Amino acid sequence: MRVSLGKFACTGIEAHLGEDIPAGVRTALSHYVRKLKAGRGPLAAPTFLGDLTPSEPQATFDLALDPETEAMLDREAERQGTTRSQLAAHTVMVYLAELDFLGVTPRAELGAAPRP
Repeated sequence: MRVSLGKFACTGIEAHLGEDIPAGVRTALSHYVRKLKAGRGPLAAPTFLGDLTPSEPQATFDLALDPETEAMLDREAERQGTTRSQLAAHTVMVYLAELDFLGVTPRAELGAAPRP
């Protein structure tokens, strides 16, 4: 699965989850898929943004996922009328917002400085 993230998403991952951007995306996607499996409808991607792919991505990479997760993301992306990559970018932003809402202290504030 190809994922492109903008600077804002990358900075959020680095601050909360560490420098490994793909691992941060995988964490967000796992959280999202757990919500889908539990029947808790996660927040849908906003329709007013259209193409969520950043024009100048900060990071673009291929992410290997297990077949069940890929199938669930395919179904959810189709249901929402978006692509898996756009759904992944949205999922990262929702996950970071949830961490912020829960008051999770970013790793960067704990002394683990994010990369520039």
